Amino acid sequence: MALYEALYGRKCRTPVCWAEVGQKLLPMPDLLKGTTYKVKLIFDRLRAASDRQKSYADLKRKEVEFSVGEKVFLKVSPWNKVMRFGRKGKLSPRYIGPYKIVKRVGPVAYQLRLPSELEKIHDVFHVSMLRKYRLDPSHVIPVEEIELNPDLTYEEEPVEILASDSKVLRGRSIELVKVRWQRRGVDEAT
Repeated sequence: MALYEALYGRKCRTPVCWAEVGQKLLPMPDLLKGTTYKVKLIFDRLRAASDRQKSYADLKRKEVEFSVGEKVFLKVSPWNKVMRFGRKGKLSPRYIGPYKIVKRVGPVAYQLRLPSELEKIHDVFHVSMLRKYRLDPSHVIPVEEIELNPDLTYEEEPVEILASDSKVLRGRSIELVKVRWQRRGVDEAT
């Protein structure tokens, strides 16, 4: 039984009645046959186009599966204002972790064991947000370094002024200051 039929107690009536050809007699059976044929033709063409687009998308897609207990990196780039983690632009880390998989929630979703610093973030992630962990100490970014605010934003604080200079451009004097930021080395000063 269709939802419409269950809700209203009668079958759904279409404008031309091409779906139900039973008890009603139409004055023009040719109109009905032509309309039904065109609707089926359009439906078949839409299905063919959809299948073709899906096959193109599937060529670029790879099936990724993780097992329970395995460690994965978590992608952070979609998070607004949190994607820098002490670095700017293209050099900012795209993944943090590693985190252990607690259980598989669905065919493409996994639940992770997150630290208490990330408790405001939901612990279930799509497989596209995860990357397989290969043991390498340089990949590990401790969560303590991130220092997220309660609203999941990140702030950088200046520590000291390393150098200052004054340049004259178009008759105006512009002050230039080189600042060392908190939790950064001298080579990363801006």
